[in-house]
Formats: sequence, structure tokens, C-alpha cells
Amino acid sequence: MNNMSRREFVQRISAFGFGSFMLSQMAYSEDNKEKKQDRPNFIVVLADDIGAKELSCYGNKEIHTPNLDRMAKEGVKFETCYATPICHPTRVMLLTGQYGCHNGIYNFANMRGGPEPKSDIEDIAKSHRTFINLLKEAGYATAMSGKWQLSGELPKLIFECGFDEYCTWAYKEYIPPGVSYISGFEGDGRYARYWHPSIVRNGEYIPTKPDDYGPDIHNQFVIDFMNRHKEQPFVIYYPTCLTHAPHLPTPDSKKDGDDLTKSDKKNFKANVEYLDKLMGKLLEEIEKAGLKEKTIVIFTGDNGTGGSGKGQPTELGARVPMIVWGPGYVKPRGHVMELTDLSDILPTLCDWAGVRVPEDRPIDGKSLVPFLTGKSETTREWIFSFIADRRILRTKRWLLEDNSPLHYGRLYDCGDSRDGTGYKEVTNSDDPEVIKAKEYFNQLLEKLPAPKLDHEGSPTERKEERKNKQERKENKAKKRAKKKISTT
Repeated sequence: MNNMSRREFVQRISAFGFGSFMLSQMAYSEDNKEKKQDRPNFIVVLADDIGAKELSCYGNKEIHTPNLDRMAKEGVKFETCYATPICHPTRVMLLTGQYGCHNGIYNFANMRGGPEPKSDIEDIAKSHRTFINLLKEAGYATAMSGKWQLSGELPKLIFECGFDEYCTWAYKEYIPPGVSYISGFEGDGRYARYWHPSIVRNGEYIPTKPDDYGPDIHNQFVIDFMNRHKEQPFVIYYPTCLTHAPHLPTPDSKKDGDDLTKSDKKNFKANVEYLDKLMGKLLEEIEKAGLKEKTIVIFTGDNGTGGSGKGQPTELGARVPMIVWGPGYVKPRGHVMELTDLSDILPTLCDWAGVRVPEDRPIDGKSLVPFLTGKSETTREWIFSFIADRRILRTKRWLLEDNSPLHYGRLYDCGDSRDGTGYKEVTNSDDPEVIKAKEYFNQLLEKLPAPKLDHEGSPTERKEERKNKQERKENKAKKRAKKKISTT
């Protein structure tokens, strides 16, 4: 330096600084590139009409679910996760990360507290941003397989919501114009979802055979899409048909002479166990494709079990399984007592994928990534559920059920219990701890508004209920007549 002029020194330092800057930028760029390529794949499985209590990993002694049990052991199984007590608002909450007070969907259209049919708020593509939209814009391949049950009409049906491909159980209105329907029917005349199923794939009606089983077709579509897109990140939304009624024999339980259109609750156990078998096949194919370390599978449900919680503004109606499996990303915690609800799925996927959540609307969910990766030991202080004007609010200790703007509902001290056992109702207690819990819940409920509805429901809902009741009565009469003719 003694023999170097000031100008030469400055020039060399500048050159060194610029070179260091360029090296750091190259390293940053390579690091970002590596991270972008390392984004996980996602498969979000939404099982139909199955509460947490139906799985053996949640304590069921009669139903055996070894594959889901394995996922729970190798990943994370949340003891307390809330959907809504009915499927339609759950599906919108899961996709948007928003509760009904922010996405506008409290119930089915034309049902108590639900939106008007064909309204803009009911239109998923027009009024909402979903995790499918966000991940597709970030370069993810997107697919849906199973039961759609949301807005849209052909030819843009499902495509308009950001899916590259889909394979859906098809209602009558999903069948393309001019197509002759040659698949099966359920006992009530609806197009079949299980045996001889009604299938539309990417806008095209797919004829099936009597021994084709819908859940197998949907599961295989997921596997095929995964294998065709394993060189790029993908997200698959997989809302299953199982275990919703009709409860029919499965390929593993059917016997010669079984009526494959007749629903029987005794088949429910076989339905749950076949769903578990499909999850096992999916995991097997993930591993076979070399994607075990690159893929995260989330398994949950859309509401409590049909006939045992579904439709009720209670924890039994809202509590669903939540299992997160992904050996390359998820710390294997097994059974955990932290809280989550289905609004958390959108911010969790976005966080893992390095995608910003929408800033032009409230997002109610919280990212579970810090907890799932072991960087945090907690998730959130409270979770929420709703149906029409009724609300359910939960902390680890306290539970408020059946709350509405017109009545308080029921408050329980749950202690450390999460499965409904040992809860103590304290609605009318003046204990200081109870008063404090009520004050906390009241503060939360002010930010979680519900519609004010009369207890009888709207005129449209009452009319619809009368119509449904009459249809059920007529269907029973038809079945009795059919049985009488058969016997004769």
C-alpha cells in the first residue's frame, strides 16, 4: 500500500467491492433458484362426512385405518381441528382461508343463512381467490379429483377456478350437452358416484362399466397427474366421495348378490377402511415416483360424520381429522394438542411455497409451517366454526357452542379433554375464571359476526325443507312399492 497511489487504492477497493457484490448476488440468485426448485408438492385430501372420531388413530376401536395411522405417526396429527358442520361453507373456507364472515358463505345457497343461488358471492371464480389460483400463478401444476360441489358451468366448469385438469363425479348438469348418459344411478335417482359412476374428466364425459368404482378412478387420476408432473411442483385438491351416503359395499366388502345401489349404514365401516386403503396406495405411489421427500399430504374432513354431528352447531359437528405427512418437510411430532382449523390451509401452503397471501382481503388462517417444521411449539390461541347464524369457538380449555347474535349458546370447561368426554357446562356460572373466559370470547365474537336470522329460518329455506321432506316421503313410498312388487 505504501507504493500505491490513493487513486489506485480506491480503484482496487472498488473493483473488489463490486466483485464481492456480484459474487453475493450470484450466490443469492443460486440460493433463490434452489429454493424455488425445492418447493414442495401438495396433495390436499378432503374426506366427505367423516368426523375425527371415525379413525383408529383418533381412538376408534371398531374401524381400522392403518395407513392414516402411519401418516399420523410419521407426521403430525392434530387432536383438535375444526371444519364447519356442513360441507359447502367448509370447502369455501378451505380454499380461500376465510371464515364465512369474510367470504360471505355461511351455508348452502337457499338454505338458512346461505347466499342466493347464482349470486356473485356464490361464484368461486368471480368473487374469491383460492390457494389454487395463488400456487398456479407461482408456477404450480394444478388438478382437482373427486367431488366438486361448488360453482361453475360447462364448458369452463372447474377450469375457471385455476385447475389445469380435473376428474369429477358428475351431477346431471355436469354432463356435456348432446351426450347420451349410459352410467349408473343411485337409489334416489341421482347420477352414481360409486358403482358404475358418472365421471367427467376435463369437460368430457367418460363412460364407465357397472363394476367400475368411482373412488378408484379418482385416486388413480391423482396418481397419474402426479407422475406426469413430477418434474415441476404441483398441487392437487382431492375432495373424496367417500364416506358420504349412500353407504354401499366397497370392492373389498361386496358379495355376490349385493344391491350396489342400496344404502346401508352397516357399510360405513367398510367405506372408511376403503378410504384408508386408497390413502395407502397413494403413499405407495408417491414413494415409487421418488417424491416422498418432495411431497406434503394433508388429510382432513369437511364436517362431522353424517348422522352423528353433521349439520349441528357443536364440536361434534365441526371436529374433523387433520393429519399432515411429508417426511422431507414435516417434523414427526405424532399426536399434538395444538389447535387448527381449515382456514389455516391456504396460508400454510403459501408459506411453504414462498407465495404471498392476498393483501386485498382479510385472511383468517394462520400458517402452520413454523409448528410443522419444528421452529415453533404453538399454533394459535383459538379456532372457529360456523353454520348459518350459529358459531362455535374454542380455546384449549374453553368451548362455546351454538352461539348466535340472538342467544349466547352453551359454554363448557373442557379441561384437557378434546373428544367431548368430561366437559362441564358452565354457561350460568359466576366463577371468576368463567367470567374471564366469557369476556375473552365476547371480544373475539365481535370480530366474527354472524347473520341475524329468525329461529324458523327464511321463507325460502322453509319452502325448500318442505320440498325435501315431500321428496323423501315419495322416495320411501316408491321403495316400499318396489319391494312389494319384488316380493310378489
